[in-house]
Amino acid sequence: MPLHDPKPPMIHGVSASRVVLPSHTPYLTIFEFLCAYFPHISAKEWQKRCDEGMIFDQHLNIINTSTPYQAQQYIFYYRFLEHETHVPFSHHIIFENDDIMVVDKPHFLTVSPTGRYVQQTLLVRLKQLTGNENLSPLHRLDRETAGLMMFSKQPSNRALYQQLFANHKIIKHYHAIAHHTQQLSFPHHIQCHMKKGNPFYTMCIDPSLPSNSDTIIECLEHNQHYAKYLLKPNTGKQHQLRVHLNALGIPILNDSLYPTVTHKAEDDFTQPLQLLAHMLAFTDPITMQNMQFFSHKTLTLP
Repeated sequence: MPLHDPKPPMIHGVSASRVVLPSHTPYLTIFEFLCAYFPHISAKEWQKRCDEGMIFDQHLNIINTSTPYQAQQYIFYYRFLEHETHVPFSHHIIFENDDIMVVDKPHFLTVSPTGRYVQQTLLVRLKQLTGNENLSPLHRLDRETAGLMMFSKQPSNRALYQQLFANHKIIKHYHAIAHHTQQLSFPHHIQCHMKKGNPFYTMCIDPSLPSNSDTIIECLEHNQHYAKYLLKPNTGKQHQLRVHLNALGIPILNDSLYPTVTHKAEDDFTQPLQLLAHMLAFTDPITMQNMQFFSHKTLTLP
């Protein structure tokens, strides 16, 4: 979309999403298309959004239920959920300048809007707080994991910070609580090949393929049963730290995916995953200053 094209404003921290109307379809109205294209959203909900003036054509004219379908035009709509579980934990802004924001994320808060969460996400909360529609996360952090997340504030220099992550120029340290083991010597270096597992939202290890994931593990302290580990990932595969510790026989405490998938109610905020993104360090590509940030959160041995 050209930069000069109009775009609807944010509503409650939610930016407008854009979809192109495809050719060769049977739809007579845009409303019919939306109901078919997004089957998980009811026709009643789409009608409500039309009635409230929350769907626009590419010229920002409001679309109603009888607006004719026009192929290869694009429309804007807002992602809202009729029912969304409230996450009763707050974030904390650690650092902010003109270019980036570093935020301490609580457990159970998803970073970006997904199928089940829109308002109850860190990104939407921050957009609503700051009014900055250009905020964009620079890396991943699981909903279950707490700790440091970095956001870009300016589209003009976002690629500079994204390149730091792509080129492994960001030093990331994590803390985790898991069982104490005498079967390993520390520091311990684990390298293995990770790939999509079954179920599809999990990861697994394939020992027949070359390594694509790399973590150094140190033991910071322990009691008779549990230990607090320092995790230094050199790669950034999905669920890497959870999979690596599980492979070593010391799965992270309260992990609902590894070694066994267990399903919890959406409003069950007990037993948070004992994994914390503790530290971020890098050389700022614009100021050339050495930057280092620490989470204000701590994990304690049971």
